[in-house]
Amino acid sequence: MYKEVSQQLMSFIQQSPTAFHAVDTMKKMLNEAGYQELSESQKWSMTKGGKYYVTRNQSSLIAFHIGEKLDHYNFQIVASHSDSPTFKLKEKAEMEVKNHYLMLNTEGYGGMICSSWFDRPLSIAGRVMIKQNNTYQTRLLSFDRDLVLIPHLAIHMNRTVNEGYAYNKQIDMLPLFAGKQGQIGDLKKMIAKELQVDEEAIYGSDLYLYNRTAPSLWGAHEEFISAPRLDDLQCAYTSLQGFLQGSHPQSIQVFACFDNEEVGSGTKQGAASTFLYDTLYRIHHHLFQDSEDFYRALANSFMLSGDNAHAVHPHHVEKTDQDNCVYMNQGVVVKSHAGQKYTSDGLSIAVIKGLCQKANVSLQFFANRSDTVGGSTLGNIAMSQVSMNCVDIGLPQLAMHSAYETAGVQDSYDMIQLTKAFFNSHIQVLSDGNILIEGD
Repeated sequence: MYKEVSQQLMSFIQQSPTAFHAVDTMKKMLNEAGYQELSESQKWSMTKGGKYYVTRNQSSLIAFHIGEKLDHYNFQIVASHSDSPTFKLKEKAEMEVKNHYLMLNTEGYGGMICSSWFDRPLSIAGRVMIKQNNTYQTRLLSFDRDLVLIPHLAIHMNRTVNEGYAYNKQIDMLPLFAGKQGQIGDLKKMIAKELQVDEEAIYGSDLYLYNRTAPSLWGAHEEFISAPRLDDLQCAYTSLQGFLQGSHPQSIQVFACFDNEEVGSGTKQGAASTFLYDTLYRIHHHLFQDSEDFYRALANSFMLSGDNAHAVHPHHVEKTDQDNCVYMNQGVVVKSHAGQKYTSDGLSIAVIKGLCQKANVSLQFFANRSDTVGGSTLGNIAMSQVSMNCVDIGLPQLAMHSAYETAGVQDSYDMIQLTKAFFNSHIQVLSDGNILIEGD
């Protein structure tokens, strides 16, 4: 059961080397489940009971299932993100070195652990814009082979590397692409050949490095899963599964997956954009006409913000709070912060506790040490555009933002069960501010 879910997650991750591919993979899953694609630039047509999804920038996606009995409806939303820290190719990417090497010029995307990217098989993936007549078309690209590598400097040339080293992304982190036979222009030729187009038809691209190391199950009892991009594809995949398996006739169930969380979410397709608000408003406006009902529905709505959490590290237990700490394979995590880096509060925590009881899922609680500045996530950022009750949850993992991260096999299954229970329920905010949960 747990291993089967993990095998499915590993397959999803391998199909999703970039946010563009992750969204494309999600679209295929939604299509198979009977969801209909909508376009933001076209007029929408939808009915009660209908299943739909819409994308923005081809790297963010919102899917929704409209309940059939919406006399007192709300939106029930689970949100995650599609991107992970990596390196993006610059427009002019190829660099000759001493007429013997061809390097690729990249810049960091997000806060990666640089050392984890060295000496491992990497490749290139993303999207390419192709001009056909007067139309610029997007084509997904993924070189499904070991193509580049970032070589470490030998310890003989850097004797103090194990005493601490500040990696320079412009010097130390550039990938080796070709040897003496390589020439400027080889990359574009390879892209054209891969996409079966003329080089002159290539007008733009968003290309990234991705780790080719295969995901694995390991440990004495195969209790751990390691893979690239677990943060946050583990939450994205499991919450999508819960969304597809759950349903309630009095709710509009929403699955959202935003791009650019790793760089602050402040883009047209990020959680700080109007994407979620625009989608929810268009759903309401198409089904109803009264704008006041829309704001009533928002006030009655609830979001689970899903992003992975830091498990206690076996070497550094002192890095986490003594009691508010979490472990892999011990359940879903609720994240809290007095300074509001996370959305969780007493009310939303009470709701998630009740849902976990319904789903028979264990719950853990995470807070940073009071003398440590922690990270943040998309929950509060999304709330700046669409306000509603929200709780920040996630799955515990080690080596967050490494090129190869580790999590627990059991936790993916638990997240599916929790989000399924969430979508099977109808959460109502009563006139006195109390919350009623109905459903399975």
